[in-house]
Amino acid sequence: MTKNVHFLNYTFNIPDGASFIGQFKEIFVDEIYKFETKNTIPVIFDCGSNIGTSLLYFRENHPNAKIIGFEADDTIATLSIENLKKNNITDITVISSAVWIDNKGIEFSTEGADGGSIKGEHNLKKVPSIRLKDFLLMETSIDFLKMDIEGAEYEVIQDCADALSHVENIFIEYHSWNHSIQTLGDILHILEKNGFRYYIEDISKRKHPLINKNISSPMDLQLNIFGYKTR
Repeated sequence: MTKNVHFLNYTFNIPDGASFIGQFKEIFVDEIYKFETKNTIPVIFDCGSNIGTSLLYFRENHPNAKIIGFEADDTIATLSIENLKKNNITDITVISSAVWIDNKGIEFSTEGADGGSIKGEHNLKKVPSIRLKDFLLMETSIDFLKMDIEGAEYEVIQDCADALSHVENIFIEYHSWNHSIQTLGDILHILEKNGFRYYIEDISKRKHPLINKNISSPMDLQLNIFGYKTR
């Protein structure tokens, strides 16, 4: 059941209050997706666009941008499209598909808010997928690539390793799943090879990490990775 909320000059239907508050703080208060560009029509790919909060932020800050959102959960994607229409925004494309390494579809665990993942074990269903690399290669320049895809980032960034040269700014939410190999080093290496410098923030903020190894949680580490070109 969705709830109606009013914020800034907008009205949204949201599935979960706590998730929305977290999104609003990150996106509109902390502005973690803020970037600069000299392009008059910047290109923004929002992978994991959820209910559309980030899409709204991008449109507000880059009114002439070409913006494409990708959302794996079809219910959440539909809600995103409705939210944009409710606020008279009709020039953003939302694709109801998981961002992945092929177009064959993938098993996805739905959570009903912002926690859906290909790594989940509950409420599994097969959803359509798109190969992100194909979309990247369609553009001559991409000003901002956001990847908040809840566990698929390693496979996707590997598949896109030779298609990032024309991406100027990138955001990756990195998830380290307990009992799985950590892949942070590989992701950073791919960014380095493509000319990115990076800045990393720890979302987990685990106290005494050498003692508290967080083995009872699905994840033992979660990071925000910001990459940008300096040349």
